[in-house]
Amino acid sequence: MNSPFPENFLWGGAVAANQVEGAYLTDGKGLSTSDVQPKGIFGGVVPRKNGDSGIKDVAIDFYHRFPEDIKLFAEMGFTCLRTSIAWTRIFPEGDEQEPNEAGLAFYDRLFDEMAKYNITPLVTLSHYEMPYGLVCKHGGWGNRETIVFFERYARTVFQRYQHKVKYWLTFNEINMSLHAPLTGVGLPENSTKQAIYQAIHHQLVASAKAVKACHEIISGAKIGNMLLGGLLYPLSSKPEDVMETLQQNREWLFFGDVQVRGSYPAYMKRFFADRGIDINITAEDRAALKSTVDFISFSYYMTGCVTTDEELNRKARGNILSMVPNPHLPSSDWGWQIDPKGIRILMNELYDRYQKPLFIVENGLGAYDKPEADGSINDDYRIAYLNDHLVQVAEAIADGVDVLGYTSWGPIDLVSASKAEFSKRYGFIYVDRDDEGNGTLERRRKKSFYWYQGVIRSNGAALKKAESSAG
Repeated sequence: MNSPFPENFLWGGAVAANQVEGAYLTDGKGLSTSDVQPKGIFGGVVPRKNGDSGIKDVAIDFYHRFPEDIKLFAEMGFTCLRTSIAWTRIFPEGDEQEPNEAGLAFYDRLFDEMAKYNITPLVTLSHYEMPYGLVCKHGGWGNRETIVFFERYARTVFQRYQHKVKYWLTFNEINMSLHAPLTGVGLPENSTKQAIYQAIHHQLVASAKAVKACHEIISGAKIGNMLLGGLLYPLSSKPEDVMETLQQNREWLFFGDVQVRGSYPAYMKRFFADRGIDINITAEDRAALKSTVDFISFSYYMTGCVTTDEELNRKARGNILSMVPNPHLPSSDWGWQIDPKGIRILMNELYDRYQKPLFIVENGLGAYDKPEADGSINDDYRIAYLNDHLVQVAEAIADGVDVLGYTSWGPIDLVSASKAEFSKRYGFIYVDRDDEGNGTLERRRKKSFYWYQGVIRSNGAALKKAESSAG
């Protein structure tokens, strides 16, 4: 296909500090919420004791091996790498007055290595982790004081890396706080909706303050939000299903509405009233929220359906996000439904709603990869998945959607967030490690490595367009 992707389109991959770095207490790093969730974001807290170990403590040892990995990303042709800063490397407990220099120096080395290959950093300030010290001593985002601590952290890294990083994100998949409160806002899993939405409010204010600080400190910077693109379809054409779908989509779009428009949308007034939720929003908060993001970034993995049929809803509980499956779609090994056209629909929805540039910062297929006898990994299923999704991204661009770039999730195998396992692999690069932590950590190129290299080299022209994907 001829490439509809713009010439300056950013191609690359996305990782998160807590899923790749390891070195979990190295060079003065403090404990994060991720460190005390050894079984993943839905696994609950396990207090750390001397001698304890978890799969994320080493992960893929990116902390020590990043030069090798950045070189492999450059070989694929990356022009962008999305990563995150571990907040606890900079402020180990979260409430210190002065940052940890060793942590700051690590990211200097990382960004300098990326600059050697002209790879643009896209940096998330908080990706599914925060200092556990803030949870224990201050009550996480439930405490308004955490806004102050986060702004101090954001200003510190903006000042330090102002000449190295021009693209920033505030909070990863900020809407996931509704489903995983400890991971999102540092609250217990059994917290009330009142407590969760108050904590979310504090986080939205902190996000806006970070936007303002970024624009003040870094010349020419662009800073965005990051949503889990949880697009839902009505299961039927019954008006009740359509209305319920509208309501459920608003539950995650609300975060984007605040971050892009600078105030709470009108529909949330009734949402809160119907549930007896009363958020403390000060005049200062309302003023702070007016600092809005420059672009909208999002993850996209799957869609789900909504129905008012209680029996079908009961069966869906226990699935990820309790989504009702779409009978017209296939599923991955982990039960995630595969819907390439959904990314085009989502991109059009977001662009119609906000009229701001989009950035696809996560999209990928978690699968069991089995090396062949000769060591090769023939992940044709991953190639097919990514190809079909990128074809739909091209269609959205042709629809008129302004898109800055695409960073596939997990360009190198990493520890999964949901269950902290290695067997769910996303990468173009295979890492020799298993769920028990065994393996050499050797890196190996998969078949998809060379496929993605060709896609980037051709600026998307190498994608294979299926007949059914047009229009």
